[in-house]
Amino acid sequence: MAEFDPDAMIQRFAERASSVKRRNIPPVEGEARKDFIRQAESDFQDFALIADAAATLEDGVLVLRVDLRPEAERG
Repeated sequence: MAEFDPDAMIQRFAERASSVKRRNIPPVEGEARKDFIRQAESDFQDFALIADAAATLEDGVLVLRVDLRPEAERG
């Protein structure tokens, strides 16, 4: 198995977040449409959070650090 690259993983999640934003809504109506939109919003949030993470490998453990503070509070 090739060596794990946390930066490459972060890039893949950024690409997934971007794909969710470009995803077309299928021709569904009513509750199915609402469900699809809710799922897309959740997918985007999850992918974007990981895409914004600082990833490190510490003693074989993948550590993702995500700063959730508002931009104005970051130092």
